[in-house]
Amino acid sequence: MTKKNLKKDDGNWERDGGGGDKNDDFGPLFRMPNKGQFKFSLWYLILAFFVLMIVQNVMTNTVPDSLIGFSDFKKKIESGEIRHVQIGENYYHGYTEENNGRGGGKIYRTVPVDDASFIPLLDGRGVSYHRISEKPGFLTSFLLNWAFPLLMLFVIWRFVFQRMGNIGQNVMTLGKNKAAIVAEGDTGVHFADVAGEDEAKEELVEVVDFLKNPQKYTSIGGKIPKGVLLVGAPGTGKTLLAKAVAGEAGVPFFRISGSEFVEMFVGVGAARVRDLFKQAREKAPCIIFIDELDAIGKSRINALGGNDEREQTLNQLLVEMDGFDSRTGVIILAATNRPEVLDSALLRAGRFDRQVLVDRPDLAGREAILRIHARGVNINKDVDLREVARDTPGFVGADLANLVNEAAILAVRRGRTEVERQDFSEAVEKLIAGLQKKNRLISPEQKQIVAYHETGHALVAAFTQGSDPVRKITIVPRGLGALGYTLQIPTDDKYLMTEEELYGKIDTLLGGRAAEELIFGQISTGAANDLVKVSDIAKRMITEYGMSRKFRNVALNSRQPGIMGTAAEPHGAYRDYSEQTQSRIDQEIFDIVESRYKRVCELLREKKELLEAVSRRLLEIETLEEKEFKALIGV
Repeated sequence: MTKKNLKKDDGNWERDGGGGDKNDDFGPLFRMPNKGQFKFSLWYLILAFFVLMIVQNVMTNTVPDSLIGFSDFKKKIESGEIRHVQIGENYYHGYTEENNGRGGGKIYRTVPVDDASFIPLLDGRGVSYHRISEKPGFLTSFLLNWAFPLLMLFVIWRFVFQRMGNIGQNVMTLGKNKAAIVAEGDTGVHFADVAGEDEAKEELVEVVDFLKNPQKYTSIGGKIPKGVLLVGAPGTGKTLLAKAVAGEAGVPFFRISGSEFVEMFVGVGAARVRDLFKQAREKAPCIIFIDELDAIGKSRINALGGNDEREQTLNQLLVEMDGFDSRTGVIILAATNRPEVLDSALLRAGRFDRQVLVDRPDLAGREAILRIHARGVNINKDVDLREVARDTPGFVGADLANLVNEAAILAVRRGRTEVERQDFSEAVEKLIAGLQKKNRLISPEQKQIVAYHETGHALVAAFTQGSDPVRKITIVPRGLGALGYTLQIPTDDKYLMTEEELYGKIDTLLGGRAAEELIFGQISTGAANDLVKVSDIAKRMITEYGMSRKFRNVALNSRQPGIMGTAAEPHGAYRDYSEQTQSRIDQEIFDIVESRYKRVCELLREKKELLEAVSRRLLEIETLEEKEFKALIGV
């Protein structure tokens, strides 16, 4: 494909399939024009048709006539009032002497009746008569019987098939790929625009170097990997990295989603794969980027029933990746956040033989990402972005971009021209816990329960070794169902957790219910989400981490079925241990939770005075910050 077959849209060169505007249901015939041009609409054609019908009706009936009965019509002939008659297929038209068919006088009209005496009556009374045709004119007949029905069929055809993926635009283009082609150097993204993923960038530097200086590798006999698979959680920047590679290399960039290969017709996806690779070879050196690869690359093992279209598309992709020489300069980048579901044939050497992990950024990475997104934002000079990064462990690049935007919106809402530290803190809470609901009415009794519940969490966290520090306690409702929350943020990024830290998490989660039982002598439903997390941590400690008394150093987690398959549990996983072992696991979970709950209750009994003091203060001001909380408990 040459550049003349490309059209530029928002800085990107996209292939023009001749199908019209995607936002226009009626295609190019009914496209909205540019400003200042005549706006053609289908309604104009319909209006013109009806105007034509009205004009013709007026011209053929210049004087309104009255419809009378056939017997009355005959009487007017007998009396001599009607002197001229026009005999039509549907009506008889009678004209008085003054009218005579040329204007003036009256016109009478009647529906004909099969009466043999009618013509003799006309002859006997000396009434002139002649037969007329009541068929519409040629133009009206043509529009009504041919043009208008064909036009409506065309409009319906275009409308229906565009709703089915624009297939109706051109049947011969079903096998054409839908990749958006970005011209050389037009991605607008470079490695300088990507932060927090230094290791992933280093892996991709070789790809850029190969595209710029291929002879350096081919002269020594080296080969660049044919395919590079970017793996990571959603929002970590996989697509951004792929654009940066194309931007740095300055080569054409084919961008397509895995779902765009698959259509309702079997074989279309495979044809689009062939067409994509054909165009890529013609424009080599270039990059093909397939986003959401798992849409077409899912494992074919144990695929009950299967999906013929998706499997044919995957098979064609495997064949194409085997069929081209890496020395041609066509490199395939793909991204997925579900590498475990990909077919093993895709991951073998010679296809996607290099996997690059695009992980969640660490503290330094988050700070660098925040600085990139803060470039165009007016931020107060007193704001330390490193502190903001410290408050956002686990956030990915997309989360941090959203954080900066939310902080800017909050600053505008409060009438400020600069974003302050308070705006970032509120934005972090909004993203973690949801939107504040200050107008939600809560009875004093329920508010008191919530206050003691949240104080119980905070006190256990403060006096438990290995627990994360408490940054804030609030009883202001947030999110979909939270009546209050205790915000804990770790001081450092954690990649490993000790047994003591896991027990600390369990204790902190149980602190809310223990406080309710200690103060009120009964428990509420407020701990429902806490108990789900407690059970999950305890189960993982036993089955995955080998941290239990009965199953020390033993892994009992479920596995994915093998090649030959096996009796599968939900989600395709199965257990390789007995029902008796499962019962012992359940009992061990109960024992862990029960023993930790007893410890938490004992701790809160010792700190009952602090529990009541902090709860009273929390009821007064609704939100306790870290400094005041530590001052109240004396730590």
